[in-house]
Amino acid sequence: MVLVPVCVVFASFLSPDSEIWQHLITTTLPGLLTNTLWLSLGVILGTSFLGVSLAWLTSVYTFPGSRFFSWALFLPLAIPAYVIAFVALGMFDYTGPVQTSLRHWFNSDLLWFPDIRSGPGVAVVMTLAFYPYVYLLSRDAFLTQGKRLLEVAQSLGFNRQQGFFRVVLPMARPWIVAGVMLALMETLADFGAVSIFNYDTFTTAIYKTWFGMFSLSTASQLASLLILIVLVIILTEQRFRLRMRFSESRKSTRVERIPLTGWKAAAATSFAGAVLFFAFVLPVVQLGLWAMHALEIGVDGRYPEFAWHSILLSVLAALITCLVAAMLAYSVRIHSDRYTRFSVRLATIGYALPGAVLAVGIFIPMAWLDNLLSDWIEAITGAETGLLIQGTLVVMLAAYMTRFLAVSYFPLESALQRVTRSIDEAAAGFGVTGWRMLKTIYFPILKSSLLTAATLVFVDVMKEMPITLMTRPFDWDTLAVRIFSLTSEGEWEQAAIPALTLILTGLIPIIFLVRHSET
Repeated sequence: MVLVPVCVVFASFLSPDSEIWQHLITTTLPGLLTNTLWLSLGVILGTSFLGVSLAWLTSVYTFPGSRFFSWALFLPLAIPAYVIAFVALGMFDYTGPVQTSLRHWFNSDLLWFPDIRSGPGVAVVMTLAFYPYVYLLSRDAFLTQGKRLLEVAQSLGFNRQQGFFRVVLPMARPWIVAGVMLALMETLADFGAVSIFNYDTFTTAIYKTWFGMFSLSTASQLASLLILIVLVIILTEQRFRLRMRFSESRKSTRVERIPLTGWKAAAATSFAGAVLFFAFVLPVVQLGLWAMHALEIGVDGRYPEFAWHSILLSVLAALITCLVAAMLAYSVRIHSDRYTRFSVRLATIGYALPGAVLAVGIFIPMAWLDNLLSDWIEAITGAETGLLIQGTLVVMLAAYMTRFLAVSYFPLESALQRVTRSIDEAAAGFGVTGWRMLKTIYFPILKSSLLTAATLVFVDVMKEMPITLMTRPFDWDTLAVRIFSLTSEGEWEQAAIPALTLILTGLIPIIFLVRHSET
């Protein structure tokens, strides 16, 4: 199911448009590669720094507000990147209130103020939007091994700083890399934030080629190049990690955290507070101000229906995707040959596909299958059946599973690193095999990662717009579709209401995850 839309996209190479490709190569393709490269590097560095440092602070140390920040730093997961991008432009652009106020106070043109409409500006916005992926997985690693490994390092003569970089950080590498890979693929597939900043990347080129040059085949070819880039990155990282093992020799136990005092405690609180403010508080406050103005006009009574559609789709997609991801991760564990590893990695590249292109890649074969079934039934019964698959949730769920399989696979694959072969052998020696082994051995170890994977898929499906917009049944609107409809008409204040509803709904699984993350 994952390879079908990918093959449909790659099949576009059979009919290339030489004139359009010559135009792209001579005018835009070098710039696209450069912009995409620098944006990816910026997001990798930014999310790694914020995610790992915040995860280490909240899981190992205590400081004023540490218990609050330990769960509050998850909250930006519920906000789409394009919302943070729009709020950032509205606040910090030349005509925004920040620069306007500073020009009034200093009576100058503020030539020193950084331009928010730039590559670094986009990288900062996307870092604030995607750092929770790294924070979530890194914190899972640090909670199970953090301080105990630090004490082991100190017993070997390292100080805390050396122990973190020489022992703790290398042991947490699978979790950190998994989070960074998710953030990177989200960045490569993003369209909303980069289009708001008018920052050309592969995704904006795909949309412009599709809707501007009216060449779906060329757009699909650009998408296939994007898939190849991501596949090379994934396989390269997998090759470096192939011969490494990250297991623990005994069961981890919860230990007392290290208290911070003085300026270190103040710095930790200020750092965590600043990240939370710019990534969550500021966008929500701005949306709240817009929503207050919108409430004076009136509220659409269909919002509960939109919310129910969003929740239903997210729950079903999370269950299906996590089930498939668990089977893939366990398959690699049982059969670690090159073919299996390559096949599984290939199955997770759908996350790099732009949502609209993936929707087309799913819709075309589904439409062919639908017509085939209709013709077959009509030939047998003589009755016209109409559409059987198109216009149903089946197409949407298939597209969601293809798009977000990597989101659930990477946490589960990292967690399986904890289960050594000796554990399997010891369980088999006691007669624990098959489903009983999965229930008594694997599930308790994977429980936290399963919750993490389900949460990531749930929240991502809640925020997904292009796939839902293009494959949904008739009159089956969600909160994301409603936001798109209003913003495309310039009704930003009206769009604030479904945006806030989307954020509040997305907070439910995040709070549930936080309540179970340390149990």
